[in-house]
Amino acid sequence: MEALPLVALIAASAAVAGAARRTPVPAPLLLVAVGLLAGYLPGVPDYTLDPHVVLPLVLPPLLHMAALDSSYLDLRANVRPVALLSIGYVLFATLAVGWLTHLLIPQLPLTAALVLGAIVAPPDAVAATAIARKLGLPNRITTILQGESLVNDATAITAYRVAVAAAVGEGVTWAEGIAEFALAALGGVGVGLLLMVPIHWLRTHLKEPLLQNTLSLLIPFVAYAAAEQVHASGVLAVVVVGLYLGHRSWQVDFATRLQEGAVWRMVAFVLESAVFALIGLQLPYVLKGLGHYGVGQALGYAVGVFVFVVVVRFVWVFPATFLPRRASPRIREREPEVDWKAPTVVGWAGMRGVVSLAIAFSVPLTTAAGDPFPSRNLVLFLTFTTVIGTLVVQGLTLPALIRALRLPQRDAYAETLAEAQAQSEASAAADRRLEELLADPRNALPEPLADRLRTVMERRRNSVWERLGTVNEETGESADDTYRRLTREMIGTEREVFVRLRDERRIDDEMMRTLLFRLDLEEAAAYREGDD
Repeated sequence: MEALPLVALIAASAAVAGAARRTPVPAPLLLVAVGLLAGYLPGVPDYTLDPHVVLPLVLPPLLHMAALDSSYLDLRANVRPVALLSIGYVLFATLAVGWLTHLLIPQLPLTAALVLGAIVAPPDAVAATAIARKLGLPNRITTILQGESLVNDATAITAYRVAVAAAVGEGVTWAEGIAEFALAALGGVGVGLLLMVPIHWLRTHLKEPLLQNTLSLLIPFVAYAAAEQVHASGVLAVVVVGLYLGHRSWQVDFATRLQEGAVWRMVAFVLESAVFALIGLQLPYVLKGLGHYGVGQALGYAVGVFVFVVVVRFVWVFPATFLPRRASPRIREREPEVDWKAPTVVGWAGMRGVVSLAIAFSVPLTTAAGDPFPSRNLVLFLTFTTVIGTLVVQGLTLPALIRALRLPQRDAYAETLAEAQAQSEASAAADRRLEELLADPRNALPEPLADRLRTVMERRRNSVWERLGTVNEETGESADDTYRRLTREMIGTEREVFVRLRDERRIDDEMMRTLLFRLDLEEAAAYREGDD
């Protein structure tokens, strides 16, 4: 792709994603809709998804970011439902959707239909969890959806490779397919386990934040490439490394965490925006390749496959939710009670995304005998319509479904109370440590400076409690909100003075940047990160 179209794609998709934040429509859905329309505008270049770019260059950073933000402890506590969805469901969907599609379209060989089943089996790694977080779903449902999206791509890609080998006539047996799946899964986990400790050691021993963040950007690509080099799952390698680094991120210095958080949020925003826009932009290319299939006939098949995908997920989710609980008293004791509402949401949150399209574009053109791959263009079209259908139909109706089911929302008061208790305990420990340090003559400080340290700790301890209490009747702010607003006003005044002194040539630009950087750190300390 040339530079100008690429820059135009990134700029336009970022603008649409930014506009989506001011609407009730989730950004992925608006991006897809705009992409669908833009594909037919005059002057818009052809943006064809290249699987050799998407899978090794786009998928690893998105998975790495999701893994860094995931909770290893929550995932471990929900490993059974996550595994049933990310492994069991994907394999079940591959077989069920493939078989049903073969029945619907007899001229599509079963092996090619199974290829389609593997392609559309994994729900998207971004869309469902983005909507879940925006709607404030219960933490367990969000964890399960996020955990599923971390692993299901690895299952689907491996199942796809086995199905393609059978479709092109390479004579793959069931035993060989199971062996390849086990090798990819165990190998990917193994590569991740081998890399995670030395990478973390390197992160903690590099002292320059710029070098640490450069390493952070390289990590997902290194993990993915290393695993793929030994024919293992690069997806699983990236996920294992990301979960480990996220779980131990507290061991990295604060400057690296601040920079890394900002860098990865920017990378994820750009990639996610461009990816969903690219999905919509594929429509002209997909329709052009339909060949002898009429649009009406192909749309009829598309509706059938969409229904299969939606129904098959419910067929799996409900038994997988309730049968293990009925069969095992231990599961009933260990896991919370579940009614029909939670599996309904999980079942409907099966939006497909860019990974399915990227895999579809990698379907080979010919078989081992040199013949054209059977109905390749139809497979590509059905993948595209399934992705669009699930994103639009399920994505647009999921918020209404959640509201209609009246699922329990996250308890903001309980979360704030837990935060306040944790902060109080930490502040008490820090207070005791401060008094120990000040008792040492080597740490002697003038009393005003010692009092300042105590005041900072006291404000940190009280700030969370104040969010639980009354607010200012005039402004609606808590005392801590007012404190932070006034702090910002004061820092803003200082910043204006530094700029004025630079303009008057009383200080140079380098000194101004140094002074502004100190103010930035103070402002960052005074303000919690917003809920953007």
